[in-house]
Amino acid sequence: MSLPFTSETAVASASRLFCYNKNMFTHRRILSRVGYELHLGTPEKDDFVGLWHSDDKGLKSAQDRNARSLYIQEPFLNSIPATHAQVPALGLLLDKSGFPFDPRHPSGLEQLLATSPLDDSQMMREARNAIGRLQDLHLSQHSTFSPDVPAPDPGYVLVVDQPLSDASVTASVPIPGGEAARFREMLVFAQEEHPGARIIITPAQNQTGNTTGYFSASDAQGRVSMLDQQISPWHLLDGAIAVYTISSQLGFEAILAGHRPRVFGQPFYAGWGLTQDESPVARRQRKLTRAQLFAASMMIYPQWYDPFRDELCTLDRAIDILEAQVRAWRQDRAGWAASGMRKWKRKPLQSFFGAYQPVSFTESPTKAKASGKNWMIWASKATKETKGAHRVEDGFIRSKGLGAELNPPMSLVVDRQGIYYDPTQTSDLEDYIHARAEMTADQTQRAERLVRQLLHHSVSKYNLGGDLPPLPEGHRILVPGQVEDDASIRKGAGKTRSNLDLLRRVRAENPDAVVIYKPHPDVEAGLRSGALTLPEDLADVIAHRADPMALLDQVQEVWTMTSLLGFEALLRGAKVTTLGAPFYAGWGLTTDLAQVPTTRRARPGLLGLAHAALIDYPRYFDPKTGLPCPVEVVVERLISGDIKPPSLRLQGLSKLQGMFAAYAHLWRR
Repeated sequence: MSLPFTSETAVASASRLFCYNKNMFTHRRILSRVGYELHLGTPEKDDFVGLWHSDDKGLKSAQDRNARSLYIQEPFLNSIPATHAQVPALGLLLDKSGFPFDPRHPSGLEQLLATSPLDDSQMMREARNAIGRLQDLHLSQHSTFSPDVPAPDPGYVLVVDQPLSDASVTASVPIPGGEAARFREMLVFAQEEHPGARIIITPAQNQTGNTTGYFSASDAQGRVSMLDQQISPWHLLDGAIAVYTISSQLGFEAILAGHRPRVFGQPFYAGWGLTQDESPVARRQRKLTRAQLFAASMMIYPQWYDPFRDELCTLDRAIDILEAQVRAWRQDRAGWAASGMRKWKRKPLQSFFGAYQPVSFTESPTKAKASGKNWMIWASKATKETKGAHRVEDGFIRSKGLGAELNPPMSLVVDRQGIYYDPTQTSDLEDYIHARAEMTADQTQRAERLVRQLLHHSVSKYNLGGDLPPLPEGHRILVPGQVEDDASIRKGAGKTRSNLDLLRRVRAENPDAVVIYKPHPDVEAGLRSGALTLPEDLADVIAHRADPMALLDQVQEVWTMTSLLGFEALLRGAKVTTLGAPFYAGWGLTTDLAQVPTTRRARPGLLGLAHAALIDYPRYFDPKTGLPCPVEVVVERLISGDIKPPSLRLQGLSKLQGMFAAYAHLWRR
């Protein structure tokens, strides 16, 4: 019988695939995109039977029914499981010849490595860039480790343990039951070939977290020690002088890191001139470069999958997706205690940060610190008593509609040091901007693609839309209004701290310009205080409820205290003058009339600033799938409009919130 799965994007002439392993059902969407329709029952001739690792029942069924076998396993990069949503796999390895971990029969990957030209110069550049990304982001097949955990002092020999009965181990050791002896033999070789050197055994690990390996504490004697925690493989490989393995993925990564590992099994990466093989595979005679090995095994061979578009994708896109997942895991795995969060924000915050442990909300610093979790606080609520808490604030591509209208955020920033709008202390964003003074080719290309998409589709923080008023000809200067009691004004404004004073300064220094004043959207919506009655000589146009991005396309300059519109103007090529110290001031890209932090010495290009602010700093959340996602997914959702509006209850609550804010402002006056 056919499983109840249909899709308008499924391949029209799909092959029937019969399976006998429950793992297969979780991958039905990927299989459909490749061209396989899952079935239960009895296969016929020319049907496929899916074999998940050592699937004896499936293999017997294929042989008995004269059906074809499809060998299926996880790719060499894996998703990070979450507790609140089903996280699709990043992809699959689908092979009609054999499993790539089993050297007894040449798999499709081995044939690809042996016969494919692998001489496309563009592909080789992309392969080298992708290797660099994996190293920079500390991504691996199992990325559930913290890159903050330091490696031992350099100069050691690395001996790689693996989980007991690992399929790649049993396939590589020709003597049944001889796996343990092979590991001990490898450890002896490591000591004999490196007399006097420290020998470090890595812990075993697999996707399920199994750390029971072939070595035990009894093997850690003399100059041999065992690591007691997971460390980034890229940190370990940096400090190693030699690497010994049976068939671990770490051996493959050792090649990518510039090592020539000593291999005692017959993994897919052995036999191509990049390893020292104790048991060489006679049929593997070709010599490959690291880039060729990587391109074949990571770019051509796997079927990578994008769950946000529900389609197959490139390795580069898969890395973007894994980067978002891993970032969420590394920040959230210890759990969060959250303070200063309005009640309507708590459900979105739970979705954002509660994938591994539920977020607990408390206003007590004592309880937050005693919870054993990390501590976060909404940035504007931070005080001396909350020192040490991570600051949380909306990101720069936030939602379809105002935050004050209780539209849930699609991006948030979590800052360990300060917050981006407070120039009196260092923030994580400042560190990212400093780091992006130098960019790799792929970082530059990604930022350029993102900025081009934002400009082409007029995507901004709130994406409000609105008609433009008639604009006089001349040199046009846009002056964005701000909420004057907003934290960015209190922390980041200079001597000019009100919209009225800002307009006076603009007019005084630009008497012949066309000055366009754009009131803040929260004020226009009646959700925040600060409406102005302006003298006629200060502004030529008051652009009520106008699309700010459309306005930016019609002006030559923007003058602002700290508004995000200044950053969005930079992206659109407009000249920007600041009278405060917003995060984008002080880097050589703006004219700054107020004091900016002297720490901002780096000179990133515009794309470096964009990469830091839009890719490095925020976290993004896809409301459709309930998963952490790359920035590009949020941009695509905003362009398509595929976003649910807030409930009627929240819309009513936002109006009441605005009324109370207005009354409070009148009372203070």
